[in-house]
Formats: sequence, structure tokens, C-alpha cells
Amino acid sequence: MDNNTPNVNYNKKMVSRDNRPEFPKRAVITGGMPYGNKQLHFGHVGGVFVFADVYARFMRDRIGRENVIFVSGTDCYGSPIAESYRKLHDEQGYTGTIQDFVRSNHESQKETLEKYEISLDLFGASGLGRTSEIHHEVSKQLIKRLYDNGYLQKITTAQFYDEKVGTFLNGRQVVGKCPVQGCQSEKGYADECDLGHQYMPINLIDPKSTLTGETPVMRDVSNWYFKLTDSYALLCDYIEILKKQDNVRQVVTKTIGEFLEPPVIYVMNNYMDTYLSVKDEMAEHELIEEPKKTSFTIKFKELSERDHACEILTAHGVRFRTGKTLVPFRLTGNIEWGVPAPVLEGEDPLTVWVWPESLWAPISFTVAYLEAAGRDKSEWKDYWCSKDAKIYQFIGQDNIYFYGIAQPAMFCALQGKENITPDVPDGELQMSALVANHHILFLDKKASSSGSVKPPMAADLLDYYTPEQLRMHFISLGLGMRSVSFQPKPLNPSAKPEDSDPVTKEGFLLSNVFNRIIRTCLYDAQKYFDGKMPIGEVDADILAECEKAVLEYERFMYRFEFHQVTYVLDSLIRKASKYMSKAKGEADKADDNELRRKWMINVFHMIKTATVLLHPIAPSGTEMVREYLCVDESLWSWDTIFDTFEKTIGGTEHQLKFLEPRVDFFKRHESQFKTEE
Repeated sequence: MDNNTPNVNYNKKMVSRDNRPEFPKRAVITGGMPYGNKQLHFGHVGGVFVFADVYARFMRDRIGRENVIFVSGTDCYGSPIAESYRKLHDEQGYTGTIQDFVRSNHESQKETLEKYEISLDLFGASGLGRTSEIHHEVSKQLIKRLYDNGYLQKITTAQFYDEKVGTFLNGRQVVGKCPVQGCQSEKGYADECDLGHQYMPINLIDPKSTLTGETPVMRDVSNWYFKLTDSYALLCDYIEILKKQDNVRQVVTKTIGEFLEPPVIYVMNNYMDTYLSVKDEMAEHELIEEPKKTSFTIKFKELSERDHACEILTAHGVRFRTGKTLVPFRLTGNIEWGVPAPVLEGEDPLTVWVWPESLWAPISFTVAYLEAAGRDKSEWKDYWCSKDAKIYQFIGQDNIYFYGIAQPAMFCALQGKENITPDVPDGELQMSALVANHHILFLDKKASSSGSVKPPMAADLLDYYTPEQLRMHFISLGLGMRSVSFQPKPLNPSAKPEDSDPVTKEGFLLSNVFNRIIRTCLYDAQKYFDGKMPIGEVDADILAECEKAVLEYERFMYRFEFHQVTYVLDSLIRKASKYMSKAKGEADKADDNELRRKWMINVFHMIKTATVLLHPIAPSGTEMVREYLCVDESLWSWDTIFDTFEKTIGGTEHQLKFLEPRVDFFKRHESQFKTEE
């Protein structure tokens, strides 16, 4: 590696053709569903969708386009959408229906994704059109199966009620402090905070109604819950299975493990005397005191015992926080805007809570895609219930609870299973591979639509950068390992005029270095070889270098280590540039066409390799390269990834498309040229 190439710590044995990773025969890729009350901000695209798209495109090249389905959609239901619509209607005079409101946001989201070249086979909407009809039916069937299999229970809980306006409050119409110990959420809602922590409504600290600002009272309501607490042993087995897999991110297993701890309560030390006076009213528990800590811990064996203790502490004015643990997973609610829930025991009509139905929405979208494509809808089982297939779900770390705990438990319950094994049999819902990213920060702070730091809209970033520059930058950030800050110079008030823009670094590798390599080869082919690509034997060291890049890239893709993929590409492209500069210089100095032929054969092979590897990341630029190379789309197939051009084009000199002066395959945004001037 030269001095300009980042150091890559492979931390594994050397890759070779003998130890390549195995990929499934078919794959479903999903991207986390954005709520239907907003446009897409940079975190939606840069934290989830770009990664999902790069992997979907890679898998199409790797196992065949016909074997990959990439779906996502707008999450149309739930209290965030209902509350946003209420404010828009009541306070700003919006005259459309809630469906109109959601549809406008859905179309905006779809347009933005298309601008970023996110190649979804279907971007559906859980509450609109044909995908909604299919989703309603799938939801009804799955809930009834969970009920028939004995995994649902009806629980009466206290729900927030605003006496001033005489109405029950939905999840986002109550705001307080999250009661989960250590949570840094800026907002806790009725039974979950904006970081995804679950708790019972009665435990929310200092609740206020967003309608009136009053403190709401609690009134009893009954809903259906999935018996998630019964899945404790199953989930313990599941996390051990995940720990043995070499492509599961640590944030996934760490987060799942946190929810498998015994139920605990954290109480400030200044309430010790009150606790001692009421501890005998509680179930048997363990008191844990640690030196230098400002709180003590009460540990219980059962969740019900902890909840009873919470009631006792609340009655005596004790402030406390609860630890993460398994709680019953609510399936239904009484919010009007939701998927209709099946009537199971003659109760008043309920709707499905948004989180459960969003977990199986990708199944609904898969069915909808197959129908729209004219394929048999029953094929969805070939993707979701086959050992030959794999589901890859790209999410943010805040959603691991739902996808890594609730989803696998419910998938097993749908089969009537009380245990889980590494190999799920054919015909049963397979466990998903969760690709969870850490937070993508904005100027070193966590930004959210509902927080104090507002994120830039994804569409607005395209006023400063090309889609491919942003795609390259986002995947280079290493979000699989840690939270990373997005620092766009045009939006950074602290940036100085002389500062470089960190967002353009990776893109300039393509627009500067790789463009120059490709142009030089095409221009010299036009000048010395009548516009034909010289063919012949590629030098052994060049073949080895390209093979090494392919195998490392493949291994990193298998492990979802996208930032390492960019290092591999950086190394290969810079080596091609260094080799070309030296070899072309020697050939031009000697004015020797045979030397020219030799370096061009070698560099064209490096161009071919780099272009195929770049295809999932920079689709437009690489498609343009393919066009000028005058080869068909079989170029992208990994069945021929190691082949030279001589084999690819059949052993004869190959006519290339004529390249006009100063043609760019990988573009820079026009604003970047103005800045330079």
C-alpha cells in the first residue's frame, strides 16, 4: 500500500478462493420504514437506505438479479402520524384527509429515494393502495395465528386520559421523562421513548398532555399483548446463536442481552429510608448497593413483582427508574388511525399498534411486489421460509428491541415453537440478519425531527453534493462500529473557507483519480489502437492484486463492513493510478506501442475489477463506464468476476465507444466548481 491508502486491519486469516463466504440462493433486503408524517432527513438515507441499497445491488450482482427482492415503504399508521395530522388540521388549517397527508409524504419520500438511486423493487405504503389491502389481510392472519397458538393475552392497563378535553391520549400525545435507567432520550411517550425503550405507562416520569399541557389521569383500557416474557429462554438461546456468527454486529447482541437481564428498579440513595419502611410489602428481592453510586438497585425474579414494587414506591412518593427487561409486547390499541385488528373475543373494534405490524410489513410488501411483477404471490415463502434464502434487515440501533427481540419471538410463536435452533427448518419463517447502524450525528450532535437539533433534509443535501458523493461518504463512516458525525462544510457554521469538505473526500477518489485512469486508457486506445481495447495476457502480479481486492471486498460485504469496502477500493484504484503513471511514462518515453499495449491490458483489467466492485456504490458512473467499454450487463455478474477482458470479449480486439474530450464518468457537483473559482 502507498502512503495515501488507509490502513486496513483485516483481523482474520488471509482470504483466498478456498475460504470464500457463502451466500444464499435468494435474498430479501429491507430498509427501515420511515413514518408517514415527514419527509426523509439525512439520517434516513445516510444511516439506513444507502447501506441497504448498496447491499441489495451487491447481492443482485453476486447471486443474480432475479433472486433478490428489495422492499421498504412508508409506515403510514400510528400515533406520530395521527398527532402530526391533528396539529396540521386543527392549528394550520389543512383541509385534506389523513390519507391525503400520508400520501403526500409517501410520494415525497419515494422521490427522494429515487434521487439517491435507491433501487427498491417496491416502496410501498402500509396504509395506501394495494399494498395496504395486502398488509391488512396479512396482519389479520398473523394476529389470529398468534392467538390460536396461545401466545396472546388480554391485559387491562391504565391509559392516559386528558380530563380537560375528555379524551384518551395516544402514544405521542403524552410527553414525560423515560423511566429506563441510563436512557438519554429527550422525549418519553406513553409507553416508549424516542430511543425505543419500552415501559408500562404508569412508570412514565412527569407526564404531560400535549393537547392541554395538563397532567393526565389514568383510566383502564384492555388490549391484546404478545407474551414476550414467555420467550425469555428462547431469546437466551437466540443470542448465543448470534454470538457464534461472524457477521453479526456487536451492537445487536449487546442490545438484545441488555433486555434479558432480571427486572430491576434503580432508586436514588436519598430514598433509602422510605424504601426500608415499605420493602416488606414487596415480593422477595435482592438489594444491591455499590460504593460511590448515587442510587441503589432492587432486583426481582419476575416482571409482575417489579411492577407491584413500582406501584408501592409511587404511592410513597419515591422517584425511581426501571431497568431494561422483557415486558408484554402490545399488539393493539384504541387509536382510530391504524390497521384494523381482528375481533378475537367479542371486544370493541381495536387497531393494531404500529410497531408489530411494521415488523411483518416487509412480508406484505414482498407479496405486493410479487403480485405487481406478475409472479405467484405464494413465492413469498421461497424467500421468507426457505433455508436457501436469507432476509437482511437494515435498521438503526434504536430499533434493535423490535427486530432483535419482538420479531424473532413472534416468528417462533407463529410456528408454535418454544425453542430456536441455528438451522430453522424449511417451511418456517427464517430468522433475519439484522444490520444495525449506530447513530449518524449531525455536527457532533444527535439530530431528530422531534428533538432540539433539526436534521438537514436528504433532498436538500443534493444542492451541494451528487448522490454518488454522498453514497460513498455515508458507507465510509463506519456506522457499524460507532456513532459518527456527518460534517457537511456548506451546513457547518464553524467551517472556515480554507477547510476541506470531509464529505467529498471519498467521492474525489472517483471524480479525480478513477476518472483520470479511465479517460487515459480510452484516449490512448483512440490515439494508438484505432479506438480498440488491446487484449492479451494480464501480468501475474496485476491478476493477483485484482483477485485479492475481489476476495477482500466480498468478505467485507459478507460481514457488512462497508467502510472496509471503501478502503479496498481506495487501495486498488490508487495502485492502478501509480502503475499506469509509471508504465505509461516508460512507454511514451520509448514511443513503444508494445509497451503501451502491455500497460493498457493490465490497467483495463484493473478498471474492469474496480468498476464491478464500485457498481453497487456508484451505479450511474459505473454504468457509464460499461457503456464506453461496449460490454453488456453480464459485466456485473460475479460468475465472471476474475475473468480478463480477453475472455470476456472472446479473444479479439474490441471496439470502444469514442470518448470526447473532458468527459467525466463520476461527477462533481456544480457548486464545487464554483467554490474553486
